[in-house]
Amino acid sequence: MALWRGSAYAGFLALAVGCVFLLEPQLPGSALRSLWSSLQLGPAPAPPGVGSPEGRLAAAWDALIVRPARRWRRVAVGVNACVDVVLSGVKLLQALGLSPGNGKDHSELHSRNDLEEAFVHFMGKGAAAERFFSDKETFHDIAQVASEFPEAQHYVGGNAALIGQKFAANSDLKVLLCGPVGPKLHELLDDNVFVPPESLQEVDEFHLILEYQAGEEWDQLKAPHANRFIFSHDLSNGAMNMLEVFVSSLEEFQPDLVVLSGLHMMEGQSKEFQRKRLLEVVTSISDIPTGVPVHLELASMTNKELMSTIVHQQVFPAVTSLGLNEQELLFLSQSASGPHSSLSSWNGVPDVGVVSDILFWILKEHGKSESRASDLSRIHFHTLAYHILATVDGHWANQLAAVAAGARVAATQACATETIDTRRVSLKAPHEFMTSRLEAGSKVVLNPNKPVVEWHREGVSFHFTPVLVCKDPVRTVGLGDAISAEGLFYSEVHPHL
Repeated sequence: MALWRGSAYAGFLALAVGCVFLLEPQLPGSALRSLWSSLQLGPAPAPPGVGSPEGRLAAAWDALIVRPARRWRRVAVGVNACVDVVLSGVKLLQALGLSPGNGKDHSELHSRNDLEEAFVHFMGKGAAAERFFSDKETFHDIAQVASEFPEAQHYVGGNAALIGQKFAANSDLKVLLCGPVGPKLHELLDDNVFVPPESLQEVDEFHLILEYQAGEEWDQLKAPHANRFIFSHDLSNGAMNMLEVFVSSLEEFQPDLVVLSGLHMMEGQSKEFQRKRLLEVVTSISDIPTGVPVHLELASMTNKELMSTIVHQQVFPAVTSLGLNEQELLFLSQSASGPHSSLSSWNGVPDVGVVSDILFWILKEHGKSESRASDLSRIHFHTLAYHILATVDGHWANQLAAVAAGARVAATQACATETIDTRRVSLKAPHEFMTSRLEAGSKVVLNPNKPVVEWHREGVSFHFTPVLVCKDPVRTVGLGDAISAEGLFYSEVHPHL
């Protein structure tokens, strides 16, 4: 009996110490180890996350992420902005009386049925997508139901506004935002974001963001990853109405970095309008003083002709830097007859060698070189499991810190935490990979203690890092914009650019 009581007491004490580890991890380690060893129960367990691959990777990032020697002072961002209405996609479609049928992609939505089919299609893949809703009245009916939904939340939306908002979190930066800014959006924007009076309008543009969680089910449908489906009837952003306001504001603002986004919003316009507007975009960019880098943030597209025109009609050569995800990268290659363009879609985590080949092709075929009048010298690629920064040698510095910072913010923003909580994230990147599928690439084995991998290929440098993927993301919208903004914030461009 005495022996049984001793074992029971030891068990209760062990349980108590375990609770102390969980509830008071800030206590001195020596005190905790002393208490544990007094029970003679063997080595003390490590606090959650310490020593794990995720914990080691997060610590390595923190050591690598340093501010560049030359920093941006004034950043101008345009031209798409809106209010995001964020809510559960499944719950909204149920409220609209819709049921999941066979998923089908639609390049443009014309009805509630199109919405249901497209949402099912992308939720089944766990892939992000954005579509234009052509019917004004039907869209406004759906938007009203969504806005009045008890769980609906209103956020700053539009790539330009989201990137501007992220930059504005740094108090030493001055940020100019040009886009269609209505009263609700103006209220939501950071005080550090300056909006010229010409950008203000009486009515907001609303975008509906239908989110779903990893493993979420709707009848027989199950999402493999957390993601979102975005749709809108947005004519102001669709016509890039604020482009001229944006360009005219630059002379007075005098930025040392310009970020442009919103080209994808033109998918609902005629081909003639798209070509004319893209020429005006190129003319506008050419008016920006030499030496001021221009970053172009791409977004979900379905119009191959529009994407091909963006690539070939001088838009790519006019910009200095690109930001894009795996869907946009593959679609770009398919639209412009690039490498691996026969691949219809990604199967799970995009193959690093395939991604690397496409990034290399973009910079080799459309990037800066002695024989080509192009400024494009940097691409920031991001997917759920990893990021790659590819740069033409000799034009950018601090990219090791930049790619790590972009990956770190993906983890903190998705989990809505100030720092990485290693209990809420996991590594999803491939443990090993090839750096190319078209050439004799090298084999890389990931090491969490050295999370940024670098390789070179004919004058192009690649910086790769895995992402600590949030297990229970609070919000997925705007992650790509936050990643690109953070990567740019830590980047340094060489003065001779």
